[in-house]
Amino acid sequence: MKLSAILPISIVLIPLAAFGQKKEVLEMQRDMLQMQDQIRTMNDKLTRIETLVGQMLDESKRANSAVSTLQGSLTERMSEQTKSMLAPVAGVGPKVDQMTEEFRAVRENVSDMTSRLGRLESKINDLDQTVRTIQAPPVAPPPTGGAPTPGGAAGAPAVSAEQAYQTALTDYTKGNLDLAVQEFSDFVKNFGSTDYAPNAQFYIGETYRRKGDLERAIQAYNQVIEGYKENNKTPDAFYMKGVTLVQAGKPTAARKEFNELIKRYPNTDLASKAKTQLKSLGFAPPPRASAPAASHKHR
Repeated sequence: MKLSAILPISIVLIPLAAFGQKKEVLEMQRDMLQMQDQIRTMNDKLTRIETLVGQMLDESKRANSAVSTLQGSLTERMSEQTKSMLAPVAGVGPKVDQMTEEFRAVRENVSDMTSRLGRLESKINDLDQTVRTIQAPPVAPPPTGGAPTPGGAAGAPAVSAEQAYQTALTDYTKGNLDLAVQEFSDFVKNFGSTDYAPNAQFYIGETYRRKGDLERAIQAYNQVIEGYKENNKTPDAFYMKGVTLVQAGKPTAARKEFNELIKRYPNTDLASKAKTQLKSLGFAPPPRASAPAASHKHR
């Protein structure tokens, strides 16, 4: 009973199963054909890519060749330019050295001229001081009881202050510098409280400067500035101290003295000379003071 019932059902299912298998086979065949078409298409694309890569490689080779050619040409041109530039530069070196030597010679000549002008100015100043002293000498101190009035030292010579000063000044003018410095020093010692004392102290500095003893000259000028307040030789001492410092190779210290002179006595001839000195040293003069300048007379 059971077998007879199953058999008809089996007869019906077998063709159905065979039909299902055939359909799957057909689908697989269709898929394989599609894959083959895709593979064929990819192969065509790969072939075109290979062709393009080959063309690019050819272009790259040609570009490398052109770059190499250009690099060689540039290297050659640069080498030629370098050679053409080095030749003039090599010739410039000796010319620069020659110009340097000529400039050094000019500078030495200017320095020598400046030194000569300084000495000439010093001589003119000496002559000016001598003329002013002869034309308008300070009033001699009155004698006491017919005897000279010494500056305080015992055993002073029996001469007046004016006679002692004129004797020292005469020796200074004649160039008897050793004798003059001794006479001026004795005068300051014996007549230190007279009107001639600042002048004598100033000429001690001038004598040492003419002798070439610049340090002692500067010390002597300092004694005029510090030891005799507001006397007729203070501006001269400031100026000649600055000039001496320039001669001693101390321009910065000289600048200080010239500036102080201009500040204290702005409307004098010496202030104008100090400005000229500052300009020659490369310094700017100090700003003009608003306060009125003190009157100054040269003697």
